[in-house]
Amino acid sequence: MSLPEALEAAAGALDDDADAIRPANGDPLRLLELLEPEASQRVLLWLLDHHPDDGIELAEEWETDPAGAELVAELPEKELGKAGRKVLRRLKHRLRSRGIEVAREAPAAKVAGLADVEEGLEGAWITPLDPSGARMAILVEDHPSMGSRLFEVILDDERGLVSFEVYSASRGKLRRFLKSLTERSGHPAVEVEERSLKAVIARALAVHPKDRGLPRGFGEWRTRLTQTDGDAKLPGELAREALPIDDDAGLLDRAVGLIEAGRAGPWPPSREILSELFQKIRAAMDSPLIVSGATKRERLDSVLAEGADEIYAGEGRATAAHRFRESAFTFWKRGDEDAARACLAAATAFEEREPRDNPLTRSMLWLPLAPAIAELEIEEPDGDADGSEAAAGEGSDDESLIVTP
Repeated sequence: MSLPEALEAAAGALDDDADAIRPANGDPLRLLELLEPEASQRVLLWLLDHHPDDGIELAEEWETDPAGAELVAELPEKELGKAGRKVLRRLKHRLRSRGIEVAREAPAAKVAGLADVEEGLEGAWITPLDPSGARMAILVEDHPSMGSRLFEVILDDERGLVSFEVYSASRGKLRRFLKSLTERSGHPAVEVEERSLKAVIARALAVHPKDRGLPRGFGEWRTRLTQTDGDAKLPGELAREALPIDDDAGLLDRAVGLIEAGRAGPWPPSREILSELFQKIRAAMDSPLIVSGATKRERLDSVLAEGADEIYAGEGRATAAHRFRESAFTFWKRGDEDAARACLAAATAFEEREPRDNPLTRSMLWLPLAPAIAELEIEEPDGDADGSEAAAGEGSDDESLIVTP
């Protein structure tokens, strides 16, 4: 950009001085005559800040005039950015070398005070539910000793409070920890309202088994971690309010896909309950009356349906719905609204459908049982007892009991 073009840019930026800048037609000395001293300083300072090369050219022209040299010598550095100040210092150094007195700016006054402290660190985070149904709740608050305090709670909707730890550390160290927690590839934590996180902890505390003591140290901080106002909402409730869903049946299919892909669920019941259900499947499959693949599949579906009715009855349905809504929250906060809506639809299905009529219950029971069922090595027989293939069904694709849900 040439000096006349830079001066035109200055005229556009400095409205009050434009009427004096434009008549000079880019002539530096003519401009010096037309501008008042304060206006001259504004123009030169603007050029040094925005077009340094053109600002230097203008200053060099003005330095040939005694009034212009004096003006450059008195320019205040504090009006410029870092780059502009460096340029101006070089100009003033050159004036000094020519014997021109340059005003020295007084250093900025400093008021004694406390040393700068790092900005406080506070907030709440929660991780997505893992396949077992547990997640980590993190609450961070400023520590009186100028550091920060971090509360870490592992909780489960059936087992209550699994573990509890409290740490005090520098804010820098905690920031690095939180960064690793929120950016990890598997189950990254998402930020949540503090009172909402406290509601999650309070809910887990309410279901904590009476015959099992609370984690060591939790009692000291119990009120701090669970006390909320009456309007505190669980994360899943926040997701439900933010993401209304329709009755699209495809959402349930997508929810099944999330389960099968390991992105949500399956949150299986206890090992004892699964073992009991597997024994029922084994007994049903061992029956000599079951010979066709279709019959085996029907019997397996029947046993799974009965198991679903028992496992997801009453509180089991409510727990599954709660878990899917909380999963919707973490998907939503990670920017995956499609998965979040699928989880919200799954939660509604658990609340409104009978367990055996809910397509999600079969997937949630099948996944943890599939390896054990596969070991039964139950295959479709070649034909019926007299060798006829008709009993197996001509053209039937029921060659194995092991099918995906």
